[in-house]
Amino acid sequence: MNVSSHRIIENYYERHYSDLYTFVNIRILDPDEAKDIVQNVFMRLLSCNKMITTVTLPNLVYTIARNLICDYWRHKRSVHEYVYYINKSANREYSLYSVWEIEEMLQKGIARLTDKQRIVYVMNVYQGMKVSEISDTLRDNYKNVESRLGIARKEIRQFMHKMLA
Repeated sequence: MNVSSHRIIENYYERHYSDLYTFVNIRILDPDEAKDIVQNVFMRLLSCNKMITTVTLPNLVYTIARNLICDYWRHKRSVHEYVYYINKSANREYSLYSVWEIEEMLQKGIARLTDKQRIVYVMNVYQGMKVSEISDTLRDNYKNVESRLGIARKEIRQFMHKMLA
């Protein structure tokens, strides 16, 4: 990225940070997370290899912001669904663990997977990609991806069952 692009992004940041922050915060209702998302928008812009001009920048900023907001809610939904699954499978009305504790356990379980299993599992659970999309992205055989995902899910279920027992 050239110096002029950095300058354009810097000027946009100084002038429109509060507008973008408001845009994000209204959609996720978490001020700290909103600040992180806005910061990530500008970090992605600074590492972007596309040509950036004063004309294209506003659309690019809000496109990146919308995508990060979708990622945020997709992650929240995954955590919520997993907590529901844990509560339902344990036949308890309330979980003994907080969402954050379960998320931490889940991250430890994911870290135990092989690299290929971890990549496929994260793409499926956190990015919401289907097996065919993962297969295309990784340029790998559909059956290999499907098998890795199945094994990863099984290992995560076993790990979480053991941790929550």
